[in-house]
Amino acid sequence: MKLKDLDVIITAPPAPGWGGRYWILVKLTTDNGITGWGECYASSVGPVAMRAVIDDVFARHMAGENPEDIELMFRRAYSSGFTQRPDLTVIGAFSGLEIACWDILGKARERPVYALLGGRMNDRIRAYTYLYPLAHHDPSAFWSSPEMAAETAVAMVDKGYTALKFDPAGPYTMRGGHMPAMRDIALSVAFCKAIRDAVGDRADLLFGTHGQFSTAGAIRLGQALEPYSPLWFEEPIPPDAVEEMAKVARAVRIPVATGERLTTKAEFAPVLRAGAATILQPALGRAGGIWEMKKVAAMAEVYNAQMAPHLYAGPVEWAANIHLAASIPNVLMAECIETPFHDALIKGWIRVEDGFVTPPQTPGLGIDVDEELARAHPYTQDGLHLEMQEAACDYVNGNSFQGGAPAPDGKTD
Repeated sequence: MKLKDLDVIITAPPAPGWGGRYWILVKLTTDNGITGWGECYASSVGPVAMRAVIDDVFARHMAGENPEDIELMFRRAYSSGFTQRPDLTVIGAFSGLEIACWDILGKARERPVYALLGGRMNDRIRAYTYLYPLAHHDPSAFWSSPEMAAETAVAMVDKGYTALKFDPAGPYTMRGGHMPAMRDIALSVAFCKAIRDAVGDRADLLFGTHGQFSTAGAIRLGQALEPYSPLWFEEPIPPDAVEEMAKVARAVRIPVATGERLTTKAEFAPVLRAGAATILQPALGRAGGIWEMKKVAAMAEVYNAQMAPHLYAGPVEWAANIHLAASIPNVLMAECIETPFHDALIKGWIRVEDGFVTPPQTPGLGIDVDEELARAHPYTQDGLHLEMQEAACDYVNGNSFQGGAPAPDGKTD
């Protein structure tokens, strides 16, 4: 069995675009006709350029190879161009292709992917959700409204979710770590209070920041949130400052989580060694794929750390996350996005039920991708999957993060 053909489909989820402006799906076919699906969560270059990178990685390192030889193909991509270090774009391309290889292998052996990773350790995966506006909410006002967030929190807990993520402390600016405005700290506290008051002890609070603060600023913010006992303080400073993140972890009585922007064990290992985080959040379509993150999960075990796969993409990456989570002993939970488009794209083969996901028992990733639907929603804009603003923190008028994939006018797509 050899890898023969590659097709790349860039599909745009309908408004409001939860999961990003577009999803990069890859379809691999072997010389004996088995098809595998993967998803590349890479957003540092535009989709046209990323398609070219995916084509190059496949042609250069994978075409004609047995899909079993994942370690060999990974080492080729990791070493490409005499590098032997993490390259976000190349590894992002490889990650989606690697996921597709596992889908092929599972189908060829008529076994789910997790069965090829050591078996099914977990019968159910605890799910968590981001807090998105409800149908009656004003989407432009939602992101700065503790009251609306609390309404959504109650609705999600009533659906069975036991963990809720939110991130009101923007802005998300390219300028690197900054000191939060006092009103941003106050708004963050108000969110935590309103949500905790609304859901009580029925759910954990997951506080996100997307790496926006200086070390001192993260400590100030984190200490202000401590009375509400969040389960995690996500990426409190830029992800490459590992020793500084460790300072935050030592100063704040909230577990630190990080990982959605890290790639390969080479970037996750320093986080563990420094004690910078006890919860790792890999995005499997970016971080090196399923096998590489299985290795990271094993490393995390040694440090008594847990895994919580990240999702701000489509349902193919989500399926990969679920198979990894099913196979490891130290999974905490997995991020989930429930939209009609996510569900339709994999024809409802994996779903959140009462706040948990049951790993599928069908072969491969256990999904049936609606290729026609994916092709019917092409991405025609020029923005990246996610983008940061250029403006600095506004200490006078306050800051409002328009969640999801904001359009240039500030409204969600």
